[in-house]
Amino acid sequence: QVQLMESGGGSVQAGGSLSLSCVVSGLSFSTYTMGWFRQAPGKEREFVAAISSSDSPWNGDPAVGRFTVARDNTKNTAYLQMNRLKADDTATYYCAAKTGGGHIANREEYGYWGQGTLVTVAS
Repeated sequence: QVQLMESGGGSVQAGGSLSLSCVVSGLSFSTYTMGWFRQAPGKEREFVAAISSSDSPWNGDPAVGRFTVARDNTKNTAYLQMNRLKADDTATYYCAAKTGGGHIANREEYGYWGQGTLVTVAS
């Protein structure tokens, strides 16, 4: 059974930082691209960042200059370090896993998802 478990969400003041983790079990972690998405109330789920199986990071618009995506294959864990948080970053953050090529930011290509972790940024 495949499981993706996010942690690290919480409440923070604007300008602060949070570090999210996603522990994966039940699949060959090192062969999967790991993505981070977020969904704010009433909005579409959007791409935040991803890291390929070859350890290449990709940043979506929300992440540029502020967030860092990483992975540790020895721990089957993906990370999202978020700095200089803004109120607009308030959302539920999801990690997801995909294999193969395609478009790394396309959420439809991700076959496995975590349950999400809530990030609230107070202005």
